[in-house]
Amino acid sequence: MGETRKRGRKPKAPASTTETMDFQYTSASNATQTDYVATQNDVFSAANDSVPTAAAAAKNDANNPAPARRGRGRPRKSEVGHMEDTEPHAAASPERRPYQNGAVVLEPPPQPVAKWESVAARVMPAMDAVVKVFCVHTEPNYSLPWQRKRQYSSSSSGFIIGRKRVLTNAHSVEHYTQVKLKKRGSDTKYLATVLAIGTECDIAMLTVSDDEFWEGVSPVEFGDLPALQDAVTVVGYPIGGDTISVTSGVVSRIEILSYVHGSTELLGLQIDAAINSGNSGGPAFNDKGNCVGIAFQSLKHEDAENIGYVIPTPVIMHFIQDYEKNGAYTGFPILGVEWQKMENPDLRLAMGMKSDQKGVRIRRIEPTAPESHLLKPSDVILSFDGVKVANDGTVPFRHGERIGFSYLVSQKYTGDTALVKVLRDSKILEFDIKLATHKRLIPAHTSGTPPSYYIIAGFVFTAVTVPYLRSEYGKDYEFDAPVKLLDKHLHAMAESTDEQLVVISQVLVADINIGYEDIVNTQVLAFNGKPVKNLKSLANMVDNCNDEYLRFDLEYQQIVVLHAKAAKAATLDILTTHRISSAMSDDLKT
Repeated sequence: MGETRKRGRKPKAPASTTETMDFQYTSASNATQTDYVATQNDVFSAANDSVPTAAAAAKNDANNPAPARRGRGRPRKSEVGHMEDTEPHAAASPERRPYQNGAVVLEPPPQPVAKWESVAARVMPAMDAVVKVFCVHTEPNYSLPWQRKRQYSSSSSGFIIGRKRVLTNAHSVEHYTQVKLKKRGSDTKYLATVLAIGTECDIAMLTVSDDEFWEGVSPVEFGDLPALQDAVTVVGYPIGGDTISVTSGVVSRIEILSYVHGSTELLGLQIDAAINSGNSGGPAFNDKGNCVGIAFQSLKHEDAENIGYVIPTPVIMHFIQDYEKNGAYTGFPILGVEWQKMENPDLRLAMGMKSDQKGVRIRRIEPTAPESHLLKPSDVILSFDGVKVANDGTVPFRHGERIGFSYLVSQKYTGDTALVKVLRDSKILEFDIKLATHKRLIPAHTSGTPPSYYIIAGFVFTAVTVPYLRSEYGKDYEFDAPVKLLDKHLHAMAESTDEQLVVISQVLVADINIGYEDIVNTQVLAFNGKPVKNLKSLANMVDNCNDEYLRFDLEYQQIVVLHAKAAKAATLDILTTHRISSAMSDDLKT
């Protein structure tokens, strides 16, 4: 997409709060229901049982002084995006569908039964395949990377598909240590194994080794992408009770959405059925009882009611087929360019475009993208795989609809090729582009691995990630973090696949580092005159240094100078004082 909510700084005023990952979680100490909110550009995800109101959240904070999901900086503001208690909208009946993919559909006269009942009756057989997901999470402590936070429990929804597999949301099992599943009407929880976690698409695949779990249950069947006004029924285990819950509504919008958990933009459905915490991972059924999506986010805004988001079947099938094809999740590829709309006629003339030509101008190209040596800035993308791109960056999508051309890219798999036609210097060129996944300078996720760190003379070096920023500055890190870090987060591109943004996160005070105590989250540019490419290269340079002094060049023209032998000797005492087992994380030792 061109301009998206994810690409700029969020306004400080709580205008709209679209939060992702709403699920019910239970503190290990007193089993209190609280809401986990990882706010990224106002998207609220519905995972593990529902989100309490702001007052309830404040009460829960008092009962849980240090919940794992809330220990990310500032306490949550009570006025921002709380869930209102609202009644679910009635479902639009399948008999009242004036348009189906652009064509008028003639339906038989309505039966003398409530519209929502006609939909729910067809969904009933598939409801037995909906399961409740119980997960115990142990999240890394990004601010103290040699530790982990206190474990906590959460609950969400999932559903059984073919080949003895279960689908749920990725944020429902993030940083899991144990996952259990319980079927509808059962009193037994079965241990589950996580097969794959798709961070970008917010989908996870599980299985259960106990054959008893699969007895008497038919897997859910998938349906086609629904049309606008099609009836949908969301089934899951949201907050408010322990039994299964059903809410109904209609498809109100189909477009490229910002996936908050994955920090990506993929095809999504907007529905007006209530999606509360705990609904995350639950299926959305059409009027035939087929699954057309997975509930995962909802919009919280004072002027909006019952706006929920569903991961549609094309994204789900991409995830499943990716796993079956490669034996693991490889991700959704990107084209690796930033582009500009060409709606201005003078701009089109300046770029040498004819009156019948349309497209978008390439602004920047990812240096790590495979096409970086083929495409050039100011190339105009005319078509992708034979589909013409409009001046606003959209392509045709079904009858009477258009969608961002990134949808075409997301339909591909990592390693696939695509034919891209561009206009360069008034000449039309064609390139076969190999598609790859995105390499961010500041990653949005750590793929379940603990954070890396390196300690010398009390200086704690680490690589910046989005979870680290959230841990240091809270969920509003997008305007609370230092400007230079935010600028690199929003605009900087990695020059190589192994490049990292290395900072001194803090200084563990000791005699050796007197005068440096106030250095916090400052980027390290060079060591003894050599550029710092990543954290591992810095650790190797320091450990193998034979110079008399260690000199670190930081941003803002700061420098840190330490006597080499004294710094290495003091490190052991500092590690002992702070009960730190090692001066570096395990990934840096290999």
